[in-house]
Amino acid sequence: MPEFVDLEVVDAVAVVTLQRPPMNALSIQVQSEIFQIASELSRREDVRAVVLHGGERLFAAGADVKEMAELDYQAMVSVSLRLEEAFSAVARLPQPTIAAITGFALGGGCELALACDFRVAADNSRLGQPEMLLGLIPGAGGTQRLPRLIGVAKAKDLIFSGRFVDAQEALAIGLVDVVVPSDEVLARAMEWAAQLAAGPRIAMQAAKRVIDRGMDVDLETGLEMERQAFSALFATEDRVNGMQSFIENGPGKASFTGR
Repeated sequence: MPEFVDLEVVDAVAVVTLQRPPMNALSIQVQSEIFQIASELSRREDVRAVVLHGGERLFAAGADVKEMAELDYQAMVSVSLRLEEAFSAVARLPQPTIAAITGFALGGGCELALACDFRVAADNSRLGQPEMLLGLIPGAGGTQRLPRLIGVAKAKDLIFSGRFVDAQEALAIGLVDVVVPSDEVLARAMEWAAQLAAGPRIAMQAAKRVIDRGMDVDLETGLEMERQAFSALFATEDRVNGMQSFIENGPGKASFTGR
């Protein structure tokens, strides 16, 4: 059983909570537990959306620097591979994912939030990639996911300087999607996740897969991926129900079974 990462499923929404006080430092063990839980969730058809949370106080203040300082180059080659695998397992989850950010989301904490599809942040939260202040660069996706999300120049600014941004600046540059009072973060993320979970599971997952994979291919290849996924959805019960409901009742009133 995981020691520092908790999993609870509520009405088809999985809530994954980091529980390593005081700062939710992302140690090697925490990374391993994140990978284990993400691997489990990727196989669960009863889970239709995922919320990643750090608790009421903060999301995650980054890697365990004391642990990392003891590692040499040879050890880090292996450790960095497992770190990338853990965060990529979150990014590859077939379900829609939402990071519910309170307090700090720094370094690896910010990168873990970047691995999610959406980010809900507290109005007093602070995000950043301060690895440069340690003589390092982000090592869990920051140099790749951050510029894809906010643009190259803004990503270079945050990574080169190591500075933190507050919630309002994060919202303005597209680093987070929603800003709410701190005590409403989890509830807002859960409300959003519930809306996503009520949608057609197979179509939702197909859209996520095609969008994510399409970012890394040329337009022609991406359009062919889209065409194939679109056509395949005509084999689902949800497509039949959705179209019949539209004809009989108008848009937005269908109930989906996930089949």
